[in-house]
Amino acid sequence: MCADVGGDTVRSPGTLVVSTYAPCPDITVKVEPALVKEGSALVHVPVSSNYRIGGSALAQCYKQLGDNPPDVDDPTVLKSLFKVTQKLLKDKKLLSGHDISEGGFITTALEMGIAGVRGLYLNIEVDSRVPTINALFNEELGIIVEVDQNNVQYVLNEYNTNGVQAKVVGTTGQYGMHSEILVNVNGKQVLNTKLIDVFRMWEETSFRVECLQANTECVKQEWNGLENRKGPSYSVTFDPTAAVVKCKSVRVAVLREEGTNGDREMIASLMMANFEVFDVTMSDLQSNKITLDAFQGLVFPGGFSYADTLGSAKGWAAGILFSESLYGQFSHFKGRSDTFSLGVCNGCQLMALLGWIDPAQNTGSVRKTQIFLDRNQSERFECRWSAVKINEDKTKEDVWFRGMDGSVLGVWVAHGEGRFSFAEGQVREALTRNKQVALQYVDDDGGPTEEYPMNPNGSPDGLAGVRSADGRHIAMMPHPERCVLRWQCPIKPPTSYNQANPHSNYSPWMRLFQNAYIWASKQ
Repeated sequence: MCADVGGDTVRSPGTLVVSTYAPCPDITVKVEPALVKEGSALVHVPVSSNYRIGGSALAQCYKQLGDNPPDVDDPTVLKSLFKVTQKLLKDKKLLSGHDISEGGFITTALEMGIAGVRGLYLNIEVDSRVPTINALFNEELGIIVEVDQNNVQYVLNEYNTNGVQAKVVGTTGQYGMHSEILVNVNGKQVLNTKLIDVFRMWEETSFRVECLQANTECVKQEWNGLENRKGPSYSVTFDPTAAVVKCKSVRVAVLREEGTNGDREMIASLMMANFEVFDVTMSDLQSNKITLDAFQGLVFPGGFSYADTLGSAKGWAAGILFSESLYGQFSHFKGRSDTFSLGVCNGCQLMALLGWIDPAQNTGSVRKTQIFLDRNQSERFECRWSAVKINEDKTKEDVWFRGMDGSVLGVWVAHGEGRFSFAEGQVREALTRNKQVALQYVDDDGGPTEEYPMNPNGSPDGLAGVRSADGRHIAMMPHPERCVLRWQCPIKPPTSYNQANPHSNYSPWMRLFQNAYIWASKQ
């Protein structure tokens, strides 16, 4: 970079930022930066034998820069580290891993413990001339990987024989927020604490920022509940790998409005469940290019119809409710005995406004909305992996959740207005009485909860999804179509998910769509 000052050219140092892209032939060949197994080995795989802290996050905290930053002293070592690590990933010899970056060696190790909710024991041996602070906070290129004790020697040999000096620096501790964190450097203890204390230090800055950005009471509720978190207890009450054979053509319309963005994932999920899927827009219906009479199923996917400028799905609903021809067409579709529908997120909001999940039919000439999806109690957009419990309606044939009763599954949520609200208190009571509560957000013990963030929006009784009185139409805020495959789930499902067929790529959510196909094919 240069500037012309008084006729003289003044040069200032510039910064070169290098970005790269690489192919990923199999996205399932990976590990996460979260410790997973007690007693496994923690292996430090450095690119350099130095412990430089110039330009580090630690130096910046003390308003320093330093004059000796980390560097790639030998590019061949970096290349070998990459190639060997890729081989070990493919051979499934690594349990977890994290690159050493901002914060340095110790921060990397502690972040792995925080992410996995596990303690750890580190015993670092360095040259006596290396200051302890350098040994802990250097940001030299390298990685820390977690390795099963049965594979430690194999992993060390692979790295060391290829010119990378890997060594064991510790072990993984117990699970839980109150597990131990012990760190020794050259035999001297430098840290003895609990995971929850480290977690709070790591989270405090974000906590203070969030108090300014969101509902302070919700943020404090999450902060105060940290030490009691233990992770959700997932359970599956059915065989999620059972295949469904296509026996009949069942036509389903995935309906889009301006701003819809979840239609592709929904179409893919329906096609995997053997449906014949059609991409239909509201303008197609408005111009009579096609009518709902051509379909047995109707799906309202997620998104932000009209950018939600009028409120959640209100513009989309108005286009139907205030059009005599469209309103009649939708009413006729819902009234047929062989039809079914699903609304997710923005589609859930729409179905509520249309009255498709009301506990009772409205009477009189003017239809009154009974169920609303209101602004999240946290006052912000929530994108989380939440746990929900499935409630099957066994009093009638449940189109969507047949055989899934009692299962606790992880699922994606992404919404700003997902809190179920009711025109009258008796509406909420009627939903429970009529067994129309299909999904509920649950706490780590599997019980319905209103506590944030397990309940991301503040819905009463953890309400996450509602079915129509006859069980054929269902509206839910979570996105099952975004996690019908195992690799779409950020948390590995329990081993019981795939005992029947360990090679199945389906997650339990595929059963939702398969159930609908089985029901529809019998009509």
